[in-house]
Amino acid sequence: MSKDDLCGSLVRLVRYDKEKHAALLSSWSRDSEYDRLLGEEPATVYTPRRVEEWVEKESPPFFFIIQTRSGDQPIGLIELEGVDWTSGDAWLGIGLGERLVWSKGYGSDALDIMLRYAFEQLGLRRVSLTVFEYNPRAIHTYEKGGFQHEGRLRQWLNRDGRRWDMLVMGILRSEWEAKHPPAELEKKSTEK
Repeated sequence: MSKDDLCGSLVRLVRYDKEKHAALLSSWSRDSEYDRLLGEEPATVYTPRRVEEWVEKESPPFFFIIQTRSGDQPIGLIELEGVDWTSGDAWLGIGLGERLVWSKGYGSDALDIMLRYAFEQLGLRRVSLTVFEYNPRAIHTYEKGGFQHEGRLRQWLNRDGRRWDMLVMGILRSEWEAKHPPAELEKKSTEK
């Protein structure tokens, strides 16, 4: 895998470096809206040390920091987890910790890079994810990226004084390839 394989038009995916990123991930955990959108557990502030422990024990091998191409600013994280090599399936998680970049295309670009990596480099067959119904911005990003709605866990989450559904979405390699014909991929790789 070359460095260019993890580069898009707006962002690049870089390996987590505890010296550079632990304090940053800790600071993002202090943003209640980021935490609310990212996971189902009660808001938890992670110290830099706790972030390091989590990465050492639980982080999947395909865990990356999303970094802007201009300025090399870390703005989020993205990961493939639960990879089942026999069936060629994995689960995707993504979060943009820097609010100033929300709704500016950075998440879409990172998602596209990770799907390209999952399907072309890792040879996966499908990628799945879950998202809460109260996160329309993320749902739109996933739909734009080619994810299909596959299910709904009704009233799965109790938050903000009501019950919310968790949506299950997925994309097959064939669907991704149909959205990204080889000529388009060649053009993108020569633009880097």
